Amino acid sequence: MRFHLLLFVSCLLLTSACAQPSDPSSTNALIYETSPYLLQHAYNPVNWYPWGDKALKKAANEEKLLIVSVGYAACHWCHVMEHESFEDSTVAAFMNEHFVSIKVDREERPDVDQIYMNASQLLTGRGGWPLNAVALPDGRPFFAGTYLPKDQWMQVLQKLVETYQDDPGRLQDIANQVTEGIQTIDQLEIPTSPTAYSQETLDQLFQEWKPQIDFEWGGNQGAPKFPMPVNLNFLMQYHYYSGDTSAREAVLTTLDKLALGGIYDHLGGGFARYATDSQWKIPHFEKMLYDNAQLISLYSKAYQLTGDSLYRDVVYETVDFIERDMTSSEGAFYSSLDADSEGEEGKFYVWSADEIEATLDSTYGNFTSYFNISKKGNWEAGKNIFYADQRIADFAHSIGTTPEQVRNELQQAKSQLLKLRSERTPPGLDDKVLTAWNALMLNGYIDAYRTFDDPRFLQSALTNAAFLRNKIIQSDFSLTRSYKDGDTSIPGFLDDYAFLISAYINLYQATFDENWIHTAKSLTDYVLNQFQDDKSPMLFYTASEHASLIARQKEISDNVIPSSNSVMAHNLWTLGLLLTEETYTTKAQAMAGAIYPNVKEYPNFHANWASLLGNLVHEPYEVAILGETSQTTRHEMDKQYLPNVLFLGGTSEGSLALLENKLVDGQTTIYVCRNKVCKLPVTQPDAALAQIH
Repeated sequence: MRFHLLLFVSCLLLTSACAQPSDPSSTNALIYETSPYLLQHAYNPVNWYPWGDKALKKAANEEKLLIVSVGYAACHWCHVMEHESFEDSTVAAFMNEHFVSIKVDREERPDVDQIYMNASQLLTGRGGWPLNAVALPDGRPFFAGTYLPKDQWMQVLQKLVETYQDDPGRLQDIANQVTEGIQTIDQLEIPTSPTAYSQETLDQLFQEWKPQIDFEWGGNQGAPKFPMPVNLNFLMQYHYYSGDTSAREAVLTTLDKLALGGIYDHLGGGFARYATDSQWKIPHFEKMLYDNAQLISLYSKAYQLTGDSLYRDVVYETVDFIERDMTSSEGAFYSSLDADSEGEEGKFYVWSADEIEATLDSTYGNFTSYFNISKKGNWEAGKNIFYADQRIADFAHSIGTTPEQVRNELQQAKSQLLKLRSERTPPGLDDKVLTAWNALMLNGYIDAYRTFDDPRFLQSALTNAAFLRNKIIQSDFSLTRSYKDGDTSIPGFLDDYAFLISAYINLYQATFDENWIHTAKSLTDYVLNQFQDDKSPMLFYTASEHASLIARQKEISDNVIPSSNSVMAHNLWTLGLLLTEETYTTKAQAMAGAIYPNVKEYPNFHANWASLLGNLVHEPYEVAILGETSQTTRHEMDKQYLPNVLFLGGTSEGSLALLENKLVDGQTTIYVCRNKVCKLPVTQPDAALAQIH
């Protein structure tokens, strides 16, 4: 099938169309949407519709093909294709005459994006954004691709219209095959007996993965490079369980190179989505909430492991960025910052040497030397991206001064340049609030608080957690996906539930406030009722009452964000242990067993699943801390990296079964337990840590 599909696609991509300026005075149906990405296209001459019954009924009634164009607000090439094609009156006239055109914000409707991204993978073997699919009036796709220049886009559309008129059966056949592929792409063979795992299982996963690791520059071999926090989390956990120093080296090399590279914003904090080169020097400049959320968590845990002050600086600077640029007055977190400003990629972030020299005085020489600034520029058009080749201590040694002196000079210079940069036209902000991504950022704040014991982090976490509870969680524990300007819209997807449950479990461990873990349980029970697949232990991405696409998909493989199924499996395992709910742990084990063949073959695409296997092999300790100083004791233990420890406790016994009869008057007592069996109680964190180790 795939050969014929690829042949058909390739024969479409011919040449030539002409451009005319668009008319900005009229609007289309997107003008009534709240998504910043959809609103960006509201003045296009293309008669765009949002995804919904109105567009689908129009296509069916008029027997027109559908164009489903998917992107997101921070996507550079989405903007390019809009300018070249969707703002062009000739292109728009052809699209309006022959198609019903739908614009989709992939962040609001990941379910729609997943359908047509899978079509692209089946048709071409690759995917990305902008994603442009063409489908029959009922939504079944037969063509999909990414960015196309205007002439190629017009030629594709003309050929498809011609084929639809002259040989519609051909498109029907292709659509049938693609739809069948989409409907079966995530099916797993369910094992007939439980799978046994051991440390050898984890060793084999790492050995399979190891050749792909770039031990010089970090991350995976080659370019472009994405930070992939979920992968690094597994490698750090694997090092803890195995003692393998090469796994530790892979993690720390990556974290060092990320923190020193151009992918990190050395003036304002925060990370760009990816680097276009193999050394993390040249960023693709958009900043995504989900990346920075996970990296705050990762650097916090790496600080627990190493005590490295560089990692602490990254956490604090990235939190500063989130608070300054990505946080609403309600304590919610915005989605992204664009790569472009004033029509140029990276313009907000790059500098000429002359601009820097005019701003700095005595610090100019060391600053430009440390960050590789030159008169001719280290990027495009004489501009410079800030990146360092070495740590401050090594640089200070090379110029014969102290690290403190260099650090003070750099900080002074960065403050001056950041103030000047704030006067530039900023990149576009996508200010919609996504439940899943907010939950990731909530987890980031909680992890930072647990590591550094800074009440500022806890306050931000509690504010956001309350916002999500009050604005996003409905009375029946269903969730909404998106919030903007006081309105919520779109039913929640599995990742919204999975990440929020995970964050609330974590918040319970940080505060010992049982409201959070009970809410996590209620959300979990809703998921098991609404997202269950009776034929598989895996969960659907959409709830049963909101499944209306050509396929009901599952999100299984981990990527830049861990998959919703892998996160739910972790949640079920953790809640099952904390709440002594055996049905939860049994479900988690079944999910792990179903995915294990995939994990074994492609561990780097299933890193969060691999972390779950680590917890199944090395069953976590339940550490109960009861007494007036339970929080202080928890913090003392949280100074260490302990991936196999679950905390519970408080100043009273509360309602959790694992805390029954453990409170001792007049002292704070620590119980180190595993599988409901506890060691002798102790009163000092060091003694409890010794029992764990």
